[in-house]
Amino acid sequence: MPPNQSTTKRARNVNEYVSWAPKELQGKLREIRTIIREVAPGAEERINYMMPAYTYKGPLVFFGLQSNHIGLYLRPPIVEQHKKDLAGYGTTKSAVHIPLDKKVPAPLIRKLVKAAIKRNESEE
Repeated sequence: MPPNQSTTKRARNVNEYVSWAPKELQGKLREIRTIIREVAPGAEERINYMMPAYTYKGPLVFFGLQSNHIGLYLRPPIVEQHKKDLAGYGTTKSAVHIPLDKKVPAPLIRKLVKAAIKRNESEE
């Protein structure tokens, strides 16, 4: 949830979510959204867990603005499988922390979303 989004006011769609973010971060959020939509054009876009969520044959990827990073959330084991690529980023079992003061790592996000698509297709 963008830091300025209250718990009583929730975004109804991704456009609204992005518009509620601080102006200086809206471009990064739009860029991440564009990357996901280009890599997964068949994915359904919605708000889930108060952040942009994409599903394609199951949960695919979420992203959300936090106080000091943009979180990119993927089901395990995607983060673990890409540990080398993610060196230098904060990670958890299912998240990549993209620092707010760094450029959006477009090639990395593309690679992670493609891996998530492949995982979902293999689980059919």
